[in-house]
Amino acid sequence: MARTLDEAAVQRIAAELETAEQGRRPRRQLRREFPNLDIDDSYAIQAAWMAHKATAGRRVLGRKIGLTSRAMQQAFGISEPDYGTLLDDMFFGDGEVIPGDRFIVPMVEVELAFVLGAPLSGETVSITDVLRATEYVQPAIEIIDARTERVDAETGQRRGVLDTIADNAASAGVVLGGRPMRPQDIDLRWAGAVLYRNGVIEETGLAAGVLGHPAAGIAWLARRFARHGVALEAGQVILAGSFTRALPVTQGDVFHADYGRLGSFGFSFGASD
Repeated sequence: MARTLDEAAVQRIAAELETAEQGRRPRRQLRREFPNLDIDDSYAIQAAWMAHKATAGRRVLGRKIGLTSRAMQQAFGISEPDYGTLLDDMFFGDGEVIPGDRFIVPMVEVELAFVLGAPLSGETVSITDVLRATEYVQPAIEIIDARTERVDAETGQRRGVLDTIADNAASAGVVLGGRPMRPQDIDLRWAGAVLYRNGVIEETGLAAGVLGHPAAGIAWLARRFARHGVALEAGQVILAGSFTRALPVTQGDVFHADYGRLGSFGFSFGASD
């Protein structure tokens, strides 16, 4: 598709997303203002927003892949995943108290993080290539958020994939923990997780729920980036996609994620001051 927004509009929306994030007040859904918006426009907005953050001193540490399940793709009316950028101020570790008032309407998802030991590039990248390039795989929880309204205040319409893509594929944070493991030492399709919130099991899943193999989305992303002459770089953290539902967060919630052979970790969301 050809872009429908001019550069001035792209930059304005990117600035509004930054304002929404900093002020913790989501802007209106983009399709309400731009009914002809397309995917190229949304990715252009995302890129402009990430460039703004780079100018402010943020560093790119990786990428995330979303909408990897067939059910989610059908729900959003698309035929492929989406992607976003992971920045240095988005990472948290085992045992951390995450500032709950940093987000608008946070949710958490159960994922695997692939840490690359070698770059991935080209239009023929396969699952085997991803596994060969991966230094280790580690349990991860992604924090997602909405800098555009999830539900339109006037119409009640839920936001679609074009809003999500512009909104950095909804990515807002990453918690890494557990036991890093080389991908050849485990059948990643059968890597599973149990997510507890406040001592209660809320979600369980297997990584095979991500396109049949969690490395499949990373291969897709490398091929997609190849069209633009961009590679996934050694040292980058790539979130492969969620294999559970997104779970809403309330400030004060305490989480424990048990990934079996891949270990376990915990974190919580602090209450407002």
